[in-house]
Amino acid sequence: MKIAFYGSSLLSSYWNGAATYYRGILRDLAGRGYDITFYEPDAFDRQLHRDIDPPEWARVVVYPATEAAMHEVLSDAARADIVVKANGVGVFDKELLEGAIARAAPHALKIFWDVDAAATLDEMRADPSHPVLGALPDLDMVLTYGGGPPVIDAYRGFGATLCEPVYNALDPTTHFPVAPDDRFACDLAFLGNRLPDREARVEEFFLHPAATLGDRSFLIGGNGWETKAMPANVRHRGHVYTAEHNAFNCTPKAVLNVARDSMAHIGFSPATRVFEASGAAACVITDAWEGIEQFLKPDTEVLVARDGQDVAEHMAALTPERARSIGEAALARVLAEHTYALRGAQVDALFRAHAARVRKAA
Repeated sequence: MKIAFYGSSLLSSYWNGAATYYRGILRDLAGRGYDITFYEPDAFDRQLHRDIDPPEWARVVVYPATEAAMHEVLSDAARADIVVKANGVGVFDKELLEGAIARAAPHALKIFWDVDAAATLDEMRADPSHPVLGALPDLDMVLTYGGGPPVIDAYRGFGATLCEPVYNALDPTTHFPVAPDDRFACDLAFLGNRLPDREARVEEFFLHPAATLGDRSFLIGGNGWETKAMPANVRHRGHVYTAEHNAFNCTPKAVLNVARDSMAHIGFSPATRVFEASGAAACVITDAWEGIEQFLKPDTEVLVARDGQDVAEHMAALTPERARSIGEAALARVLAEHTYALRGAQVDALFRAHAARVRKAA
């Protein structure tokens, strides 16, 4: 079956945290026989900061961020068996969603894939004219990369025919243990872009502990932090390319995960970083959110912090031996239960079940 996937970027993780999520799931689906074309706009300098070349398992169409080019790539939707519009493309999101639905073939499976469901739902509650609300009656399913029962119930309440989370996971061919790299040497590292709904939590869970533990070293990677005032023991690395993630995760004593406001509030939303760091056998400290036990066992496979003071206490007590034990336990868990091969099987089953329902109805 042919998939036409309209998303932010498959080739670049620059200001695009969903890149490795797309790569992991679509690579697995390609291995199951799906013929995939990914359409991404040339926007936000992403093409200047590519992490990968166009892969052999998907055709990638990079189009100019113009209205004419957007309509041109939408015409390809008519030739697909499955049409996917992901949120967060950043340009023409409304037009891409409406156009993908309008131009899809009558037999095609039409999907909205929400990689920021908690935020999207908040927008829908505040705006009765939100384009996703208008599209739900014409969509066959909504897939999300997090949110659990609260997101499922909310989307169904808004009229979604089917909503199912397809969680982030690990691709063990791209994220795995490597030798330490002095560029990333520190006690605690955090990787994430500076976003309005994350910044206050980074201040609480990362910068506050850094100020408290003046004798420890801290490292922050990601876009946008260069103008942020930070304690003297914090180094800013800037954008960290996907090929550098393993060294970034393996070198520090511990790696911090900080959820965005909406994801922390709704829970059941592990970031890609949690699985990528665990896949490198890193000791992960995560801010507390409901459902963490579904993915990693607290105190054994991950350390959980309710606030910055908890982070500081974890770091003060953490020995290299315990950090190594937690990281090795997390690696074993994600390899067993949280790989993109398992997520791909889940998506494949959803696609096949829909096809079976269509055949039965016919």
